[in-house]
Amino acid sequence: MARKTSWEWSRTAQTRKSMLQAAREVFGEHGFAEAGVSEVVARAGSSVGSLYHHFGGKTELFLALYEDHQAAHEQAAGASVARAKQEGVTDPVELLIAGARAYLDGAWERRDLVRLFIDGDGPPGFELIRRTRNREWVRQNAVLLGSGGDPLDRLTVTVLTSIIGEAAREVATSDSEEDAREVAEAAMTLIRRLDPLRIR
Repeated sequence: MARKTSWEWSRTAQTRKSMLQAAREVFGEHGFAEAGVSEVVARAGSSVGSLYHHFGGKTELFLALYEDHQAAHEQAAGASVARAKQEGVTDPVELLIAGARAYLDGAWERRDLVRLFIDGDGPPGFELIRRTRNREWVRQNAVLLGSGGDPLDRLTVTVLTSIIGEAAREVATSDSEEDAREVAEAAMTLIRRLDPLRIR
């Protein structure tokens, strides 16, 4: 089997990117159930065959859009936490807040996707994928906070993670960037009030 040249890899990546952008627009306008594959490929300037080659179908395209969105959240939050550590921040709650700020910035920047993924109009099995992803997010936050395994610790981390998630929903439905920032600041205040180290 012939190996792909860098030009072919670049073209493949561009095709995928174009399809994801088109899917973002079409799913955002119509929701998952009402979105048509033909409209996605028309906007992407591609073909139905190409879509099935790259993604397998409409469900897989939706899930790829979700995974890219989550990866962008994780990358931004991780980079923000790493920067805070480099600047000498050691308080676990302040590190969580650094990551949360980046996460909420992303929720505003990609508010169309946040609204798409919270409205309940996804393919079969999507809710399970979201719940699984959320459990992993709670686990990562528990590690960041140095949380123990007792029920109070577990519940506190779950509540803190839920605050960030609910704030993201509020940010995504805010009327302006100023309103979104106020929501984010309110979330930071609440997280500090629920400092797990103080609760213990």
